[in-house]
Amino acid sequence: MKISEQWLRQWVNPNNTSEQLAEQLTMAGLEIDDRYAVARAFSGVVIGEVVSVEQHPDADKLRVTQVNIGEAELLQIVCGAPNVYVGMKAPVATVGAVLPSDDKKGFKIKNGNLRGVDSNGMLCGASEIDLTDSIDGLLELPADAPIGTDIREYLGLDNQILDISITPNRGDCFSVRGIAREISVINDLPVQMPEISNNVAVADTDTPAVTVSAIEACPRYLLQSISNIDRSIDTPKWMQDALVQSGLRSHNFLVDVTNYVLMELGQPLHAFDADTIVGDIVVRLAQPAETITLLNEQTITLTGDELVIADDKGALALAGIMGGQRSSVTDSTTNIIVESAFFGQLAIAARARRFGLHTDASQRFERGVDFELPALALARAVDLITSVTGGHAGFIVKAENTEHLPARAPITLPIAKVRDVIGIEIEPAVMVRILTQLGFEVEQQADSLICKPPSYRFDMSIKEDLIEEIARIYGYDNIPSVLPHLQVSMDYDDTADLTHEMKLALVDNGYMEAISFSFSDAKIEALLDDEALGEVLALANPISSDLAVMRRTLLSSLLPCVQYNLNRQQPRVRFFETGLSFVGQSISDLVQTPSIALVAVGDIWDEQAYQNRALDFYDLKHDIEQLLPAQIDSMRIRYERSELAFLHPGQSAKLYIDDAYVGWLGQLHPNTAKQLDLPATWVAQLSLAPLLTLAREQQAITTPSKFPQVRRDIAILIDSEISLQALESTIRAAAGELLTDLWLFDVYQGDKVPAGQRSLAFALIWQDRSQTLSDEAVKTATDKVVQALTEQHAAKLRDS
Repeated sequence: MKISEQWLRQWVNPNNTSEQLAEQLTMAGLEIDDRYAVARAFSGVVIGEVVSVEQHPDADKLRVTQVNIGEAELLQIVCGAPNVYVGMKAPVATVGAVLPSDDKKGFKIKNGNLRGVDSNGMLCGASEIDLTDSIDGLLELPADAPIGTDIREYLGLDNQILDISITPNRGDCFSVRGIAREISVINDLPVQMPEISNNVAVADTDTPAVTVSAIEACPRYLLQSISNIDRSIDTPKWMQDALVQSGLRSHNFLVDVTNYVLMELGQPLHAFDADTIVGDIVVRLAQPAETITLLNEQTITLTGDELVIADDKGALALAGIMGGQRSSVTDSTTNIIVESAFFGQLAIAARARRFGLHTDASQRFERGVDFELPALALARAVDLITSVTGGHAGFIVKAENTEHLPARAPITLPIAKVRDVIGIEIEPAVMVRILTQLGFEVEQQADSLICKPPSYRFDMSIKEDLIEEIARIYGYDNIPSVLPHLQVSMDYDDTADLTHEMKLALVDNGYMEAISFSFSDAKIEALLDDEALGEVLALANPISSDLAVMRRTLLSSLLPCVQYNLNRQQPRVRFFETGLSFVGQSISDLVQTPSIALVAVGDIWDEQAYQNRALDFYDLKHDIEQLLPAQIDSMRIRYERSELAFLHPGQSAKLYIDDAYVGWLGQLHPNTAKQLDLPATWVAQLSLAPLLTLAREQQAITTPSKFPQVRRDIAILIDSEISLQALESTIRAAAGELLTDLWLFDVYQGDKVPAGQRSLAFALIWQDRSQTLSDEAVKTATDKVVQALTEQHAAKLRDS
């Protein structure tokens, strides 16, 4: 928004330079995008009066003038302007004057000779002094313009224009009044409002009745008629200057007044030609397919949710956006009806953009206009019109429903909260002064301020809003820079680090990380279906047909990656992914589980290896155990046969740690792999939570025993169906604390072993931390192990 500093200082005039004023506004949140003078720099131009005009002896279009600039001698100036006449006052560029030019060097006026006649200066049009030309000729100044006065001073060309960036929440600052209010609070100065007469003589002039059917969209609507307006009177120069310097074009007096009040007070107004109104005024929603031709000659078709001002003949205006051409004010209009209303933000928002419009009115109504302002703005406009043109004002017609006006609920602000947020102590009296001058109704109760926002502050709803107001007016520059007081918490969340270590373990084993959507193909979910996985959640609005459901297992994302690589001649594929799996048919009962999954296809090594073989279950099991902390005791790990439908029944298992279920691993069922056009595929998925818990376990530090270890090997014949896990559990239970380690080092099935059995050889490591073990103690412990294996598993000790 552009605003004249001179106009602004008529409301509040702090003892600041233009630069300081701009800095104050910027620091208060109203950033100055640009600041420039009304006209570019020039010098040597004064007000002159044309004393005589004679035809040039050798040029039909030139005149020889004598000009008085208040000096002893008249200046002879040759002029080609068609509008020059005796007694005219105009800007005169004297010899030595420097006029603005596009090359920034300036155009210097010198003595000249035009067709044999000396010319000592130049009579100027508006463009020569960097103003907008409205006529082809000289800039005619008022008859009372003082001769010899510097034109910059007289026209106020050194006046600064402030181009202010107004944020969407500060609709109250889209006016001179709003900006002046901010400056007054910052500088603790009163605002000098112009005198607005509320005693305008009211004539017996008919004003149409008003009916508002869209009450929520328009809870307050005012009309006042003005008749017998003298249209021979032009817009006063001070008003034209204010509008032009604010970036608005001067039209005619009636339009200029509504624009002036808009810029001055922030209230959009509209003037209808009273003689074009048919019947009464109705504020209603548009009818579907209803059309209206706007002031810009654009005919639009309404959809039905737009707010319109209408009469018995149809729509007159698009409310809060633009008037219609049928009721527009022209140069011959002498009877008007002035509208001043409050339209709700939601009733105007997006309607202008729908029709490619952007108006000063819609810009303000979309951000929120003061709902208490219409009466004041109407009085200001009527006062200006009647005082300049002598028109006769009619009675005000008002239609309002106060129940639908915006509510201004009080906000409780604990005084201590201000210190906590800003970081400094501000006296409560200063807070009260700032908020009161900003228009709040403030009441101090104990340790809190009860603040009711003014009608023009739509952005005030919580205590933090009030604290922001206090801070910006108090001045951010006045808040000292101090180091924050930090409460350092030692509760470090190591989830990301521990997960990263697991990823590195898989990378070391040849896997690559995949990152995919949490959505999956419903067809793949159907192939990976099992009651143990739970229900699948379908998406209401999927981004594509192959991403229509939430994945219950990360395999739903990884298997398509494997297919993609196999189709591109990559026979050996290793992928893993960490992410969430989702189980449940609705959002309310959806269970999200952080998981890690891996998939492997192809040989154990790449094809350059000398001795290669296909990946098997034990290779996959090895890769899974690389995810477990190195210090975990193997006796805490347990595997059970998996019964998941999409896994091979003889090549899959469930993983338990400390009897807690962690996940599953194994070969994808051949039927499932076939339907996905995959070879033998090994897959696994583990829940991250128990793995992270294991990784966080603190291991006790123990002193290594200084006594020697003793190894004893045993070989047993055992039924082939008995699992190694069961045998190890039996051995550990029977051996007691002296057994520090054991492992299987030989498996034999052949001619010398009965059918259905196998020979297993275990290494048992014994050690006592307090003394050297005797042969007798070791033999006794080993005999207990053999006896337990015999009794529990019918094992037979092999002698050779």
